[in-house]
Amino acid sequence: MQQQPFRSGKVRDIYEAGDNLIIVASDRISAFDCILPTPITGKGKVLSALSLFWFSQTADIVPNHFISDDLNDFPAKFQSQEDWAGRAMLVKRAQVLPIECVVRGYLAGGGWKEYQTNGAISGIALPTGLQESEQLPEPLFTPSTKAESGHDEPISFEQTAALIGQELAEQVKSTSLQLYSFAADYARERGLIIADTKFEFGLIDGKLTLVDEALTPDSSRFWDVEKYQPGTSQDSFDKQFVRDYLETLDWDKTPPAPALPADIMQRTLDKYLEAYTRLTGRQLQL
Repeated sequence: MQQQPFRSGKVRDIYEAGDNLIIVASDRISAFDCILPTPITGKGKVLSALSLFWFSQTADIVPNHFISDDLNDFPAKFQSQEDWAGRAMLVKRAQVLPIECVVRGYLAGGGWKEYQTNGAISGIALPTGLQESEQLPEPLFTPSTKAESGHDEPISFEQTAALIGQELAEQVKSTSLQLYSFAADYARERGLIIADTKFEFGLIDGKLTLVDEALTPDSSRFWDVEKYQPGTSQDSFDKQFVRDYLETLDWDKTPPAPALPADIMQRTLDKYLEAYTRLTGRQLQL
């Protein structure tokens, strides 16, 4: 019997599992906050595998919500969902915070556009004369709202504190920066720059916990150390490749989104897989 999710996001479907939840990473891909009609076959397995890798690497920094990715550990009614293998995880239920915790180490994407407009990101003033893709003097915590539909909006740290409280905001900021610094150093040793990334946190028994995904090509911007050249946009191992393709089209970035050609789909999957292999040292069998 096909189970119905109680919530579907842009990429993930969430199912009730008693006191816990099951998160299934689909092959859907979103860009500019729109779900594209063309799935990237195998993408969900890459996201799950890479998130599990990072959860294990960062457990000493902050606890996470992961319990198991073995279908045999799931409630009985879900164990026949063989198509979930490699893309589903049983997780603890958390009180999810209403913010996206973005950390930027380099000037790219929305941060670059914001800097060009007002010389700052999320209210944090930056030196003048910085170039696109340039490394920032230090990583910045630049949170945003978490929109159910439409676009997430950047907010200042003060606005974050107003939403979740000063003490928790300080903890979220510190933990996000610590996670980014650890992952960025780890990735650089393996030939990748993590230009920026996005974390989500929740509270479990009052304790800050990393939830959702972590440091995947969907939530991060990965660049090749060898090809890095500030002053322009970078070749990336993430969905920026899809965004760049969409920017060449006559599309106003509102639904319905256009379909992706087969070559763009395949090259996107190849980039995701290469990011996984570089970071983990393993080949992922889809």
